[in-house]
Amino acid sequence: MKEALNKSIMENFDLAFEERYASVLVNREDGIIICTLLTDYVPIEDFKITFEKISEIVKKGDFSKFIFDKRALRAFHQPSMEWYFLTWKKEMYDYGLSVHRKILPAEKWFEKMVMIAKKQIMENNPENIIDKLDIKYCDTVEQAIVS
Repeated sequence: MKEALNKSIMENFDLAFEERYASVLVNREDGIIICTLLTDYVPIEDFKITFEKISEIVKKGDFSKFIFDKRALRAFHQPSMEWYFLTWKKEMYDYGLSVHRKILPAEKWFEKMVMIAKKQIMENNPENIIDKLDIKYCDTVEQAIVS
């Protein structure tokens, strides 16, 4: 039954693009984009290129939810997170992308690093838009889709 549920949840998603570091799926009907990282580390320039491609999708559609599956990561990169948090999210908010679901690696140290970095970014950048976003952490893509 769970397999059937997972398949039905995912059947309305189409592959937007896939490259070395990420796979991006879209569900235009429900306004959802899923970005799944495919490697344990993504160089910042490649990270930005991937997210600039996602930006183009957001700008051409009516999307409100972004699911970021980071379970493949084994390295935490603060500058990438800062750019994603302060620049990318802010710009995408202006295009209606206000719901963010995140799936972190299972390692507790990774989650701890994310929370420490997030707190530091918010303290150092009081103009951030965190209070305008609906952000939740999920365990699976399916959970992220329905939450």
